[in-house]
Amino acid sequence: MKSVRPKTPARKPASRPKGSNMLSKDPVQVYCRLRPIQAATDVSCMRVTSDTTVVVTPPESAVNFRMIINKEIQTTFSRVFTPDVTQKEIFKTVALRLVENLIHGKNGLLFTYGVTGSGKTYTMTGEPQDAGIMPRCLDVIFNTIKDYQTKKFVFKPDKLNGFDVQSEADAMLDRQHELHAGLSQRAGRPAKHRKIDSDGDSNPTLTHERNESQAVAVEADNAYAVFVTYVEIYNNSVYDLLDEDDIRTKTLQSKIVREDGNKNMYVHAVTEVEVKSAEEAFELFQRGQRKRRVAHTALNAESSRSHSVFTIRLVQAPLDCEGEHVMQDKRIVCVSQLSLVDLAGSERTNRTKNTGQRLREAGNINNSLMTLRSCLEILRENQSQGTNKMVPYRDSKLTHLFKNYFDGEGQVRMIVCVNPRADDYDETIQVMKFAEMTQEVQVARPNAAKLDLGFTPGRRHANKIFKEARSKLEKERPEAADLDLDLGLVYSLGGPFPQLENISPDDDQVMQSLIQFLKQRINKRNIFRADLLRKQENFRKVLVTVEQENINLKVEVASFKAANTQQKRKISALEGHLCKTESQIDNLLRKLNSANETIRNLQQELSDRDLALNQRLIDRQRVKQRYNTKMQVETDKMNRELEMKLRQQREHLQNQMREKEDKLRLVKQILVDDDNIPVISLKEPAAEPKVVSPSRDRISRKDRVPVSNPRYRRSQSADRWVDHRPQTLVPIGTVLQPLMQRRRSVTRLTSPKELTDGASRYCLVAQEHDTDGELETKLYKGDILPTSGGGAQVVFNDMECLKQSSPKARKRTGPEDDGNLDQVDASTLTETKRPRVTPS
Repeated sequence: MKSVRPKTPARKPASRPKGSNMLSKDPVQVYCRLRPIQAATDVSCMRVTSDTTVVVTPPESAVNFRMIINKEIQTTFSRVFTPDVTQKEIFKTVALRLVENLIHGKNGLLFTYGVTGSGKTYTMTGEPQDAGIMPRCLDVIFNTIKDYQTKKFVFKPDKLNGFDVQSEADAMLDRQHELHAGLSQRAGRPAKHRKIDSDGDSNPTLTHERNESQAVAVEADNAYAVFVTYVEIYNNSVYDLLDEDDIRTKTLQSKIVREDGNKNMYVHAVTEVEVKSAEEAFELFQRGQRKRRVAHTALNAESSRSHSVFTIRLVQAPLDCEGEHVMQDKRIVCVSQLSLVDLAGSERTNRTKNTGQRLREAGNINNSLMTLRSCLEILRENQSQGTNKMVPYRDSKLTHLFKNYFDGEGQVRMIVCVNPRADDYDETIQVMKFAEMTQEVQVARPNAAKLDLGFTPGRRHANKIFKEARSKLEKERPEAADLDLDLGLVYSLGGPFPQLENISPDDDQVMQSLIQFLKQRINKRNIFRADLLRKQENFRKVLVTVEQENINLKVEVASFKAANTQQKRKISALEGHLCKTESQIDNLLRKLNSANETIRNLQQELSDRDLALNQRLIDRQRVKQRYNTKMQVETDKMNRELEMKLRQQREHLQNQMREKEDKLRLVKQILVDDDNIPVISLKEPAAEPKVVSPSRDRISRKDRVPVSNPRYRRSQSADRWVDHRPQTLVPIGTVLQPLMQRRRSVTRLTSPKELTDGASRYCLVAQEHDTDGELETKLYKGDILPTSGGGAQVVFNDMECLKQSSPKARKRTGPEDDGNLDQVDASTLTETKRPRVTPS
């Protein structure tokens, strides 16, 4: 097995000038995460041999498969995460150290890199039930500083990548302005917009759930505030995803990447929001996520079309010597930031099938990733070969924005997300080459730029204890509120001595740090000595004052004793008089109790009589109510019986009427079959056939009705039907249907030519309701005969009645009926032979 990229020959690093300090460097840590195989038919081209090694086997479908000499390619990472590794473990391994550095004042950069659809966004964001790296970073940060956060607007951005420190009064004014602006903005919005703003989104969105409850060590004597920004790099332009003005104009405005006074790169005029909880920060991320550009491609249903950068900036400043307020000095403010970058996936046009706008986006994505690769290659070449080539950071907004990280302003880590499918081998192998090359880049170890003011550590806790003790004392003794208490300083000369080991004889950094440390200890000692002398003098004055007060109190006590003896004599005389008065009161009380007892007896007797009278009224009312209830029950019973009898009589009468109607219908049918003749009139095509008597046929010549040849014969094999349906029919779905193989459908007869045009059979279809209310279809069939005058006439000789009825169960009468238990749906077919009829 061999490495992905051929190793360059090792060269001696460039020599440093004499007397310069040795800067420690760390390589860029690269981690690999494998995505699970989605489909059962997919074949994996990768296997994990250890916690840090992955072996890639090129499939036969790979480009230049025959040119590959070694069929197994091995790549080494800082750690390889298999598909079963949880999001929590990935966070602890990769991002927890970056969060600790952020709290200690150091910068950090973490970005995910890989082919589109390899799981970069899932690794960075995750899901509601299994959060990714970004929500867990927010949880750890706010769990750490929750007791040390400042109120809002104490730290305020200065629009130049720095922060100003405001007094508590100015911060309160800014909070009131924000509150009034928010209330007026809500009042001016329509109701539907307020609903969307209150919920965060009109449709269900991801919600933030606590995933990490741990915290890291923090400096208790500092005050902290968290600010977040969210931008995207789309088509090599930077856009602010949290800009409220862009929401109103519905167009994102491009931002400029600038350099501040400390040579740090930042996005000019970006929206930087102060957040006080992980939930508030995640809500801002969701708001920006809805504005991020995604699109559907052949490889990913929601492919990111831009690089997103979510930056968490932690601002901290020390408290004053009393541990009460933040120091009002901009120079001692420490700002550290953690940038979480979700890079857009590299992709090939022949696989994604992109055209138009998607193709232009893919080209910009690949160009920015190539620029990132070129910058890292030149950095590696400068470090390994001692050259001084210019790194083309400005060729892309992505590399220009993160220039400081690669120049030594923070720790850099990368997660390579890989889809192990054999179909993605060609793209995956390029990602592996980039990952191995990135690990050879050395980044200078960042140092926290914190200014030590020489204040006593633990002053915040001491101030808290002092306030609690004073509050407790004021509750017990209200007069203690005017006492001027001073707990003084906590006498401590600081932490342990710094590292005293010299790395080089020309290294003066150790001596300078030791001299600075000793100066701070001497200054603290002088401050503590002066404070001790001041407290001794104050204590002497207080002691003299207390002694004078003690003498005065002794004189007052003697006078109080004499007055107390005189008061005791008066009290004894008053006690004798009080005993006599109490005996008289006892006699009066006994008389009063006797009178009260007599009153109670009389009231009891009166209440007994009232109760007896009320009981009689209640019994009478109860009897009356019982009688009314019984009458109501009897009435209801009689009504039900009467209704039942009426219902039975009504059903009996309906059955009799139905039987009579059936008999009348049968008689009518018999009469029609024997005497009447159905006739078709061409002038009224929608009406049913008319019935005329045979005498009408005898006078047909007087009415000039043409007579047909009664001996006319036709070929039954060549029958052609005229299907006359004068109205829209309702299908009833009967089993038996008329068989007319060759037919011509008409809805209206206007001339005899429609009958004589090659047709020999005629069928008239009509629908009506029977006596039971069921719908039935009648088919009147007849022969078309030519007349002597050149016309045609129809002789009806058949009638069919189609009707659908529900199946009815019948009882079994013997063994022969075992196979026929139910009557199935069937159509009633009635055939009636009729004499020839001449139409009018």
